[in-house]
Amino acid sequence: MKRITQLVFLLIPLFCIHYRATAQSWQLVWQDEFTNGIGPDWVFETGTGSGGWGNNELQYYRSQNATVQNGQLVITARNESFGGMNYTSARLKTQGRKSWRYGRVEARIAMPAFQGVWPAFWMLGDNIDTAGWPACGEIDVMEHVNAENRTYGTIHWQDNNGQYASYGGNTAVGVTGFHIYAIEWTASSIKWFVDGVQFHEANILNSVNGTNEFHNNFFLILNMAIGGNWPGFTVNNGALPANMYIDYVRVYQQGSTPPGSVTIQAESYSAMLGVQTEACTDAGGGQNVGYIDANDWMAYNNINFPISGSYLVEYRVASQSGGGRLSLDLNAGSIQLGALNVPSTGGWQNWTTISHTVNVNAGTYNVGVFAQAAGWNLNWIRITKQGTARIASNTISTEERKATEEKTGFELFPNPVTDELRITTSGQLSGGLLRIYDIMGRQVLIVTQPTNRVNVAKLAPGMYTLLFTKEGKTITRRFVK
Repeated sequence: MKRITQLVFLLIPLFCIHYRATAQSWQLVWQDEFTNGIGPDWVFETGTGSGGWGNNELQYYRSQNATVQNGQLVITARNESFGGMNYTSARLKTQGRKSWRYGRVEARIAMPAFQGVWPAFWMLGDNIDTAGWPACGEIDVMEHVNAENRTYGTIHWQDNNGQYASYGGNTAVGVTGFHIYAIEWTASSIKWFVDGVQFHEANILNSVNGTNEFHNNFFLILNMAIGGNWPGFTVNNGALPANMYIDYVRVYQQGSTPPGSVTIQAESYSAMLGVQTEACTDAGGGQNVGYIDANDWMAYNNINFPISGSYLVEYRVASQSGGGRLSLDLNAGSIQLGALNVPSTGGWQNWTTISHTVNVNAGTYNVGVFAQAAGWNLNWIRITKQGTARIASNTISTEERKATEEKTGFELFPNPVTDELRITTSGQLSGGLLRIYDIMGRQVLIVTQPTNRVNVAKLAPGMYTLLFTKEGKTITRRFVK
């Protein structure tokens, strides 16, 4: 997003571009579908920043310019005087809440196109407050300016000589319609995609040309600027107010635990009363919570229950002689979910799992575990949605639901599958996009440039729906893991 036009240059000889796409699988680790509002991992940046956010931008950022409508985040730019500026808009970031090193980062976005507009979906290094820009690094997943039907993908950094550097590419796209803008970021490269088609690649292997910044954690930013160094300072006021629509934002990583279950380490409490931690000999090691007396408690903030319904809650416990009892509640006890007896396991490090099923309305809560009776240790809590194999309507786009579904010539085997799912088809998979959804309707795996073999070994047991999209048509098949 940040541009220094006087210093921008392309280091093409130092970046070898290889457009030979290879199949890649990713596991979903974070998402905001904007179904029930703006998620807790976003914070607003407000005001005019330093020097118009470093770009001489013309707007004042306000939280009031971001709303959720019909399950989409809407950033609205307006022609109105506020804080000494003639325009307002919004800018959201996950800094201090969520950041990642490597992965697939994508968002489904539609945006306006007129003179003076500058929407962006981008990332900055976690260390920006200490290293500054551009030393922290910047990854622009999507930028668009003015009335162009074009998207730009760029990296900015500080090279080995301490100088500003940037490297970018672009491709034609009808920006006013919804498209999926994504990067796939590994230790060797950053690749840019629109709707699953790669259009640019930067080599960062071995921190070539000082690109060591891109091996650190980065946080997300969504914003829509008005005017500035890149789009210029002429604005078509007749196009305002204007909306940028974000259907969802998702982050995937390789080799991550699939999202069917959320595991909370007991020692990772946000607040507690009376308990202590100690070394744990259970599988995975680490620490557990112990020395639990009656009326002690632990609280875990910002736990998301994505949809309403029943959840299986498991507790990994140990008890020398039994007689303990725990209960589960939400929001400091305002919602009681039930209690369980803790049996004797024969030792403080002899572990077993107990569980119960609770009903929760969709939302983000502070989860509490309360000791109704003493005499037990806790290693972790696992929360798993219970339900049927149905894709949530807000997860699949309108275009995908309306697309023609092929009924023949596309089969999956073995089904049930253990490690590798195979596809037989009379057509070609190359050039298409393959997605897999879990029973909660969440996209848990995406394969760009798919082949006839899909590695599903890291998916949790359960029922899944596979969608293959190519040339405006979608094929849907279900399978069991």
